[in-house]
Amino acid sequence: MGLTMSQDKIRKKFNEPLSAKRIVVKIGSALLTHKTEAINKSIVERLASEIALLSKNGIEVILVSSGAIASGRIALNISGRVHDVPLKQVLAAVGQGLLLQMYEQIFHSHGIRIAQALLTRHDMEERLGYLNVRNTLLKLIELDVIPIVNENDVVNIEQLSETKIGDNDTLSALVTNLVDADLLIMLGKLDGLYSNDPHIDKDAQFIASVDNINKSILNMGGDSWSEDGVAAGYGGMSAKLKAAKMVTSAGATAIMASGLQENILTRLLAGENLGTRFYPTGDRLESRKRWMLSEIAQKGYIVIDNGAAGALRLEVNSLLPAGIVDVTGVFSRGDVIIISDKSGVKIAVGISNYNSEEINQVKGKHSGKIKTTLGYDYGDEIVHRSNMVKL
Repeated sequence: MGLTMSQDKIRKKFNEPLSAKRIVVKIGSALLTHKTEAINKSIVERLASEIALLSKNGIEVILVSSGAIASGRIALNISGRVHDVPLKQVLAAVGQGLLLQMYEQIFHSHGIRIAQALLTRHDMEERLGYLNVRNTLLKLIELDVIPIVNENDVVNIEQLSETKIGDNDTLSALVTNLVDADLLIMLGKLDGLYSNDPHIDKDAQFIASVDNINKSILNMGGDSWSEDGVAAGYGGMSAKLKAAKMVTSAGATAIMASGLQENILTRLLAGENLGTRFYPTGDRLESRKRWMLSEIAQKGYIVIDNGAAGALRLEVNSLLPAGIVDVTGVFSRGDVIIISDKSGVKIAVGISNYNSEEINQVKGKHSGKIKTTLGYDYGDEIVHRSNMVKL
C-alpha cells in the first residue's frame, strides 16, 4: 500500500456515506479560540448544534473538548501563553467549570443532557480504571447523555509539563478504542494533513487519504508544528498522527478536518471529500482479541456449566454467576480472565466485574443474590458482554 490512494479510489470512498453508529469528536484548543484568546462561543454553538442533530438522528457521540485553560485564562485576566505548571492547574480548575457551563447551556437548548468526564491517561491504562471508565461512558450513551471528556489538567502533570504523554488527541484515541467507537473525528483549524508544515512551506501538499500510517506519514507531523503556526494546545500534528495510528490499528477510522467549515460533521458522515481520512489497518474483533490476550496478563480461570457454555458458544452473552461452577487463581476486579467449559476448552476471555473471592461466594447463584451475599454489587454480570471476546 502506498502513502496515498489514487484519485479514483479516494473519490469512490469519500462519496460513500460513513456507516458510523458511535463516534468520538475531538475539538482542539486552536479551533475553540479562533480569532480570540477566549473561547469562541459561536464555534462552540455551531459544533454543539451539529452534535445535537447527530444525536437525535441516532448516532452516539462522545465529545472530547479542550479549552479549560483558555477559559480560566480569560476569567483571571491572564493573557498570553502560560508555562508555569501550578498556574496552569489553577487556570484549568477555574476554566473547566466555565467551559462545561457553556456546553450545558447550548446542549440544554437542544433538549440534550451532558455529563462531564475528567480523565488522565492513567485512568485509561490501569485495568480497574479502564473498566470503570468504560462502563460509565457506555451507560451514559445508553441513557442518551452526551459525555464531554477532557484531560484532568488539575492533576495531570504530564500534559501541563508539555511532554508528549498527555494531550487531548491521545485522549480522544484512547476513548475511541475504549468505547469501541467506529470513527474518531479530530477537528482543528487546518483542513487536514500536509506533507510539511503549510505555514512555513508553501509547496506542502495536502494528503486527502491515508491507507497506512507508516514512518513516512508520521514524519510529516514533524516535531512541533501546530494547526495555526502558534500552538494553542499541546497536541500538535505529531500527536494527531499518533492518535490516528492508535485508532486505525484498532480497526476504526480517523478523520482530521477543519472545524471552521459549516456542517462539517454532517458532511463528513455523508462522505464528502473533506479533511484527511485514515483507514483502518486491522480487523476490529481481532484487534480487541489481541488486546485482551497480550496487553493484560490473564490472572485466572472461570469454569462454567454446560448450559452456560452452550449459550456462550451461540452468541456473546454476558456471563452471570448462575452458570459458574469453579474459579481458579487469584485475581482482582478489572483483571482479564479465561472462561472455559468443564472439559477445559477455552470459550472466551473477558474483564471481570468481581474478584476471585467474590465470585467464589456467588457462583451458582442467581444474580439477585449477589448483593445479599456480598453486601454490595457491581452489576448482575460477572463479565459483561461488552467486555468479552470469544475465542
